[in-house]
Amino acid sequence: MAQTYKKKEEAFSDSYTENVERLKERLALDISFDVGVRNLKILDREIGIYYVTGLTDNEYIIEILKELMDLDARGKKTSDVHTAIKNHLTHVQVEETDSMDDAITQMLSGLIFIIHEGSKQAFVVDVRAYPSRGPEEPDTERVVRGARDGYTENIILNTGLTRRRIRDERLRNEILQVGVRSKTDICVSYIDGVADPELVKIVKKELKNITIDGITMADKVIEEYIVKQGYNPFPLVRYTERPDVAATHLLEGHIVIIVDTTPSVIITPTTLFHHVQHAEEYRQSAAVGSFLRFMRFTGIMFSLFILPFWLLLATNQDLLPQALEFIGPEENKNIPIVLQIVFGEMGIELLRMAAIHTPSPLATALGLVAALLIGDMAVQVGYLTPEVILYVSLGAIGMFATPSYELGVALRMVRYLFLFSVALFDSSGFVIAFLVFVLALTATKPFNKPYLWPLLPFSPPEMWQILIRASVPSLKWRPSIVNPQDKIRQQPSDS
Repeated sequence: MAQTYKKKEEAFSDSYTENVERLKERLALDISFDVGVRNLKILDREIGIYYVTGLTDNEYIIEILKELMDLDARGKKTSDVHTAIKNHLTHVQVEETDSMDDAITQMLSGLIFIIHEGSKQAFVVDVRAYPSRGPEEPDTERVVRGARDGYTENIILNTGLTRRRIRDERLRNEILQVGVRSKTDICVSYIDGVADPELVKIVKKELKNITIDGITMADKVIEEYIVKQGYNPFPLVRYTERPDVAATHLLEGHIVIIVDTTPSVIITPTTLFHHVQHAEEYRQSAAVGSFLRFMRFTGIMFSLFILPFWLLLATNQDLLPQALEFIGPEENKNIPIVLQIVFGEMGIELLRMAAIHTPSPLATALGLVAALLIGDMAVQVGYLTPEVILYVSLGAIGMFATPSYELGVALRMVRYLFLFSVALFDSSGFVIAFLVFVLALTATKPFNKPYLWPLLPFSPPEMWQILIRASVPSLKWRPSIVNPQDKIRQQPSDS
């Protein structure tokens, strides 16, 4: 019969020997090679330093050992051994705890804890040194001009990258641990006095209510818990790997959730239009940024509707005016047009997945083979018509212009809905599918925030800022969707 995991709640004992035996049993010191203990005798007291190899900086531990050994070598006697040891721990972050569970959890997070004979408390010293890569620029959020640093899998480094951009004493980074077994560190970041305190409470409550073995898949699992995503394909939070993007949203009143072991952070609350913004728009002038935004919107809408609309016109030639009679395949193939489009779409998806799993030196060759050889042969054999390949390719290019990968995948799924609706019900199917699409987005309300804001409900000033990249000096107010406590972004000029 399987043994149900039950969380132990234990405190340190008065007996040093008993503490050592309990720790040996719980940590399996004779089995796990990466969990260790260094035993010393300082001031006639037994001392044990517990650590995890690979998560700690050995230089810090060596300095602490030197200082403790030097303390013992001086030969000075003291009745308060606990204070003497504490005063000789050469580190800026030293805490005390009487909970064995807390000490073990901290140790498994990369800290060390020190127990000594005659005390029911342990010293916890932060000597973490997580293995991680450098803060490189994210591949999916590159900019022509701008910062080249990006978040990494190290939560400590990530909070530092954010602090570097917001030197406000009211920036709060609250740490939580989620996962009964994984105990993954999660940081909830917000600016006190700007972010909605009720929303902060809701986010922290949802995180604390997560009861699962572990969140090894990190941020995506968190999203499914806190916004109850279910089978909704649309992203209900925004992901970013850029510290400047996260800092901008913090200043607007959003909440940022940083999960250890993942380079992307969660921004909430967000709407559909947050997922089509890109940092490049704000690294250029307002005119250039507006142009880039307009082109991006056009590409997304074009890629979403071009295939189903072309299918509608190609299968209903009577809808075409005389000047557009060239639209549609010149010759009929044995395979229906809708199936040709589906095959083309599936081919693009398979090519995208193959490119992800293909080693980088071979990815370019794979793309050339698929685009030139397979596409050309499909036309010659008669499986696809050239026009189908043209519009499938145009649709794919438009989707890749979407800054949010999650939104791009969701829109590709919606495009299938439009295609099958048109194939089954012609023009009425296109209209019905569009209405269902809009109604589904309207009904979506993560954290009770309308997903189509500021379009629905309509807010003219803020909708204008969505369509046109306004100049920074003209932005006086924070977006109302986050219910900011301090609504003024910058004081209006008296001139």
